[in-house]
Amino acid sequence: MLDHVPFVERWRGDFLECIHHGQAVVVDGAGQVVKSWGNPRSTVLPRSSCKMVQALPLIESGAADRFGLTSKHLALACASHQGAHIHTDKVTAWLTELGLSESDLLCGPQFPADIPARTELIKTDQSACQIHNNCSGKHAGFLTLNKHFGGEAEYINPDHPVQRASLAALEETSDTQSPGFGIDGCSAPNFATTLYGLAKSMAFFANAVAGNNLRETAAVRLREAMMKHPELIAGETRACTELMREMQGHVIVKTGADGVYTAIIPDKGFGIAVKIQDGTTAAAECAISSILAGLGALDANSPAARKRMNVEVFSRLGLRAGLVRPTAALI
Repeated sequence: MLDHVPFVERWRGDFLECIHHGQAVVVDGAGQVVKSWGNPRSTVLPRSSCKMVQALPLIESGAADRFGLTSKHLALACASHQGAHIHTDKVTAWLTELGLSESDLLCGPQFPADIPARTELIKTDQSACQIHNNCSGKHAGFLTLNKHFGGEAEYINPDHPVQRASLAALEETSDTQSPGFGIDGCSAPNFATTLYGLAKSMAFFANAVAGNNLRETAAVRLREAMMKHPELIAGETRACTELMREMQGHVIVKTGADGVYTAIIPDKGFGIAVKIQDGTTAAAECAISSILAGLGALDANSPAARKRMNVEVFSRLGLRAGLVRPTAALI
């Protein structure tokens, strides 16, 4: 079994300029592999693609209900947002409701990817702060859980109860013991798992039924919050938001740094995990779109899909220069 297979081609004229290799797996509710590419048992760092798993303890602990969190709070806890006002204003209000402030966050400052928000900071000669960090919603969730626990301020410590709860949620929903962690861009530990384990965790979310038990009920709340508020999960022009809108609340897609993507398909009971070996985000977007189209969950001819699959490349003068497309392996 090859660890990685060709996933995405970049053509310039008649020349195949670049090939992005990757691996992916589709898992059903019974933990069976529906389809796989490459080695699904390889170890990966999920990065931000598993934020919904990290948010499970927020609900299971009772913290979400204790502090009156709405579906918008829960969506932001799962988000990798781009720092638009629709994101930062809500995170600021969330912290204020907790009696906390930006200085309590431990995710670090990040310049917003949202162009209007970025332009506003530049024009007013302001610096970016931690609320602009794309993970500030996740960290607001961590702070909420920590306030519920009464834990120490350094909630990103791998041995902190908040992070131990996140690890337990990942290991239990993936049925895979984590071999360790890396420090994510937001300074929190990111616990490793297998690609299969990551997809199985997504399949758990896909098959969860409210009322079955505490964890499944929590998973359904997070799943519904993400589907209800795709604009909060990423932002305008971003793949997660546009693809989820295109699939009209039937599928969740979630990006992670360095070429990771996950998807949750409740209608089919499937969980999907993708990893592009060279970490290219555009290749990961092409791959997840192609897999979803192949499963009948996404219309390959829809605007959101065409923006990621079979994408024409133009020069700065507007001349057609090439094409980015999935390989035959994904079609």
